[in-house]
Amino acid sequence: MVIGTIADKLTRSVENVADTVSGAFFDPVIRLGVTGLARSGKTVFLTSLIANLMDRGRMPGLLAAADGRIQAAYLQPQPDDTIPRFEYEDHLGALTARTPHWPESTRNVSELRLSLKVRPSGLLAGIQGPRTVHLDLIDYPGEWLLDLALMDKSYAEWSQETLTRLASRPSATSFLAQAQAEDSTADLEETRARSLAQSFTAYLEAARKDGYSDLTPGRFLLPGEMSGSPVLTFAPLPPQDKAPRKSLWREMDRRFEAYKAQVVQPFFRNHFAKLDRQIVLVDALGAIHKGPAAIEDLRRTMADLLSAFRPGRNAFLSQLLRGKRVEKILFAATKADHLHHTQHRRLTAIMEALTRDARDRARFAGAETQAMSVASLRATVEETIQHDGQTLDCVRGRLLDTGKEAAFYPGELPEDPAHLLGPARTGAGKWLDQDYQIMSFAPAPLSLSPGEGPPHIRLDRAAQFLIGDKL
Repeated sequence: MVIGTIADKLTRSVENVADTVSGAFFDPVIRLGVTGLARSGKTVFLTSLIANLMDRGRMPGLLAAADGRIQAAYLQPQPDDTIPRFEYEDHLGALTARTPHWPESTRNVSELRLSLKVRPSGLLAGIQGPRTVHLDLIDYPGEWLLDLALMDKSYAEWSQETLTRLASRPSATSFLAQAQAEDSTADLEETRARSLAQSFTAYLEAARKDGYSDLTPGRFLLPGEMSGSPVLTFAPLPPQDKAPRKSLWREMDRRFEAYKAQVVQPFFRNHFAKLDRQIVLVDALGAIHKGPAAIEDLRRTMADLLSAFRPGRNAFLSQLLRGKRVEKILFAATKADHLHHTQHRRLTAIMEALTRDARDRARFAGAETQAMSVASLRATVEETIQHDGQTLDCVRGRLLDTGKEAAFYPGELPEDPAHLLGPARTGAGKWLDQDYQIMSFAPAPLSLSPGEGPPHIRLDRAAQFLIGDKL
């Protein structure tokens, strides 16, 4: 174990030195991680970002594009042959078809390299020719990122926290009854362990439908080739001080530690530790629609996720990121096109409030952060209508379930985010003043002019924050 730890540290040190040397003598590379919580639109974000960097007519907020300094953008083979390629062409085809549809969601890690030919600015503009900047885009499920919070927890701590959190959720009733009735000090029987893991996975799937965000362990929902393996066959149980050897409790404890060592740690070592920039996409509107409990859960989830970056708290991450760190992190509330533009500022303020505690606690080891409201692909148009003597600022789009055009008024987001976060923290069952509705819109048929990417909201500003300084 000691030799393995030393070897791992030496490997990371060599990789960091290699990255530094290659950045100094070869074309610079920006590694951008793209992740998001459930239903946040990662695939659409990546597809639209790539399309709009290749055809930059809708990217005035990206200064290098506005100045005309990006002379060309082209796709290249990705540097890592062991990672699946992000299926950009297929996803763009889904969005631009005669009857467009949303592409399949992220279920594994994928990667794509987009190279930009950039003309320098300032004093170097007249003496230096264009240079190539490689943008490596790494797409991965947000549930896997949440697993980072498990690294500093024991099985007993995780079990206690999880069972306490689930006590107030109707969707967890069946699993909680089974876990409480289990004699975890008895000898392990594999059928009992498998039944508990299946029941816990069923709860996680129900919780995702209910709008909750704390869906860990993440691989339970996206098991892939690990489905049915012992490393995914555990569940939280009431703590036992002196569980005997070969008991169900001791085996669950062992499998929890194996999950951290064999699933979580390799993912962060092989992917997360190599990122330069990160965007976290959040369906804040969906959580608001689900109610106060979903908003409070989202706030806690963001705090748990981001506090793991605090120096001195997470020994695993501190060792992993020696000599390297994520320099910028953008938190983006997606689906801004579901609101009239007059409410976008309020959605951004809510996103800032949701991450405020986490940023204050974590301080991100010096990373620069920002919150923003975006729509990767604009699926609606704005419309003002008169209804019952009131003037309502609406959005109009094609409904996902029926395909019919409809104007929709979601309700008025509060000017002060505390009007949402306050009731959420105090355990309110529902919003007292009004319900905040949300509709599912299908992508609108596109008719793009030459040089234009798909329509969006603030995708150019997001790109400027994430990569503008490197261009």
